[in-house]
Amino acid sequence: MIPTMTDAWRLRIALALIFVVPGFWTVNYLIARLYVGHIEAHMLALLRWTVAFSILLPFCWAEIRRGLPLRSDEKREFLLLGGLGMWICGAFVYIGGQTTSSVNIALLYAISPVLISLISARLLKEPFGWVQSVGVAMALIGMLWVVLKGDLTALGQQEFTPGDLWILVCVASWTIYSLRLKAIESRFSNLARLTLITAGGMVVLIPFTLLEAALLENWNLTATGLWYVLLVGIFPGVGAYFCYIYMQQQIGAARTSVVLYLGPLYAALAGWALLGEQPQDFHAVGGVAILSGVYLVNRSPSATPRAKPA
Repeated sequence: MIPTMTDAWRLRIALALIFVVPGFWTVNYLIARLYVGHIEAHMLALLRWTVAFSILLPFCWAEIRRGLPLRSDEKREFLLLGGLGMWICGAFVYIGGQTTSSVNIALLYAISPVLISLISARLLKEPFGWVQSVGVAMALIGMLWVVLKGDLTALGQQEFTPGDLWILVCVASWTIYSLRLKAIESRFSNLARLTLITAGGMVVLIPFTLLEAALLENWNLTATGLWYVLLVGIFPGVGAYFCYIYMQQQIGAARTSVVLYLGPLYAALAGWALLGEQPQDFHAVGGVAILSGVYLVNRSPSATPRAKPA
């Protein structure tokens, strides 16, 4: 069937967003390095999603109200997705970032797109042929080339810290979140669904935030911390998560997941622009490999052999 213009434009928008979403997430990476002393991890995550919820709700309240009351299975699903995407992939990243390096975080997060691609091709029967597999490999090599500064032998020299365990939990959580987001159908629109998932995440975060405040002797919340809340609420909060849902619906979980490979490249560019870190040759080499890999992964499935069903 020949796609309508509307379908074609939706696909073009989804493909274009591949290069936008990593920029939103880069804001989160930068603030994860800066927030200590200004706000605590769980409070940052809770306020981030409170801001996002406040922005989203007015645009979809009428739809949500028509869909009330929620079914029991919907309540469980929104709480589960909120816990996976907003609590674990929110607060845990901030906690892990205190005791691990950005290199280790990037290396560990690179596991997630590989897992999503393999599992979605097998369980969700998404088209994923050999060209897409080559694209995943190229993007992975390019990402490693950037984070290891052009020396792949440094991979075996990395020292892992307790913070890496927090990031590994985030990797597993994001993989499950992405797969469930694609596999479970919803009667709500993308916007309303994200709003309800955000509400679920806030419900999960509240008790942990209160516990954090009770246990910490030096609990911080400064004006700078509140500015950080606004930034992570708007860009990696509303922007990144809404785009991610939209992209998954249009191009699938496996192809959407490769946006994580662009993170190190965008982080290098952000460091150059905001922190005065000059780009090096390994950034250019890794960037070419990453962008080439993203292109191959997002080739039209009809142009490549279809993955055989399991």
